[in-house]
Amino acid sequence: MNEDFIQFIWRFGLFYKDAAETTDNQKITVINSGMINHDSGPDFFNAKIKIGSIIWVGNIEIHINASDWKRHKHNIDKAYDNVILHVVKNADCDIFRNDGSKIPTLQIQYNSNLEKRYRELLSSDTWIACQNYIDNVESFKMKHFLNRILIERLEQRSAHINKILLDTRNDFKEVFYRLLFRSFGFGTNTLPFELLAQATPLAAINKHRNSLLQIEALLFGQAGFLNEQPVDDYQSQLQKEYKFLQNKFKLKPVEKHLWKFMRLRPTNFPTIRIAQLAKFLTQTDGLLAKITAFEKPDELNTFFEFNASEYWNTHYNFGKQTDKRIKSFGKKSAEKIIINLIVPYLFAYGKAKGEDKFTEKAFDLLEIISPEKNNIITGWENTGIKIENAFYSQALIQLKTMYCNNKQCLKCAIGENIINKQ
Repeated sequence: MNEDFIQFIWRFGLFYKDAAETTDNQKITVINSGMINHDSGPDFFNAKIKIGSIIWVGNIEIHINASDWKRHKHNIDKAYDNVILHVVKNADCDIFRNDGSKIPTLQIQYNSNLEKRYRELLSSDTWIACQNYIDNVESFKMKHFLNRILIERLEQRSAHINKILLDTRNDFKEVFYRLLFRSFGFGTNTLPFELLAQATPLAAINKHRNSLLQIEALLFGQAGFLNEQPVDDYQSQLQKEYKFLQNKFKLKPVEKHLWKFMRLRPTNFPTIRIAQLAKFLTQTDGLLAKITAFEKPDELNTFFEFNASEYWNTHYNFGKQTDKRIKSFGKKSAEKIIINLIVPYLFAYGKAKGEDKFTEKAFDLLEIISPEKNNIITGWENTGIKIENAFYSQALIQLKTMYCNNKQCLKCAIGENIINKQ
């Protein structure tokens, strides 16, 4: 057993309240169990309880054994002086504050089935711990929790965006520019694309946006693909353009070895994605203003109707021609960009500006986009979960990676429902 479980019992009031007494036999009535604390200090803040005839307001500390108080050195830590109740599984000793005053202790009692079901979840070796029980969870409770989980996921992504905002002195255009590059990495090449954005000034892109050849030269040159002997006329032409632009803007390219090709389909090769990004940049001047101003989610589809230059329809790398015409930037790729770039950007933008209409647009987009296809989503489908759109697929990805994989059943409303089922 661990402290998290005792915190769970206390937080949701799952103990025998009629039997709640201090170790010196004073009746305890819980008026407010307090707010859980995820940082250092007591486990619950601002609780309100009645001990005997006196009402106390303060903090609650949870341990397995009362002696853990000394073992954790709370007896010499002034941060614990305002603890009004020590809640434990085993009251093996009395405990005292820094000033020597005794702290009331509750040896908590609860239905043993709660602990049994929790242990079953912890010991489960199925894809998710609750796989054998999840069918019994009410759909309303499931959807309510997934809504909360989706917001949690978007807030985490907003935190990353806010860091970039600090780095760029609140330049939303630069933030969007970096996130755009990052999204074209499609996971495998996210980092080198992010480095490419940092190495290639937005001002240089804007100055030459009307020339696809120059934008291609900028991106391929800065990506390190133009440092070698050219293999054909197209690469030679890009190289000449890049030397001019490199000198003009005092540019330093990223290392070519950072780009990953292994185990990728040719349509996902970084060379193809760089060519697609170049074309995207030439036809989306003022994109950021359009994204924040759109009224209907379908309006975004027109932004992603494009092909790379003709060379990249028949080549997957410089000098590597293929008889099979390479697919253009498809609907699935566009939806990934919307999910991983536009949705979190709108959510963060709305939070930063204090305007709910942008966060609502983010949710609207997820509701019209099809769910992703990946191993996590397949796993959820195998459990019998119906995934209607990207709203729920994103929430379920968050649930699996942040909760299920870490056996955080006590922090999950689904786990709570299963453990506490009567």
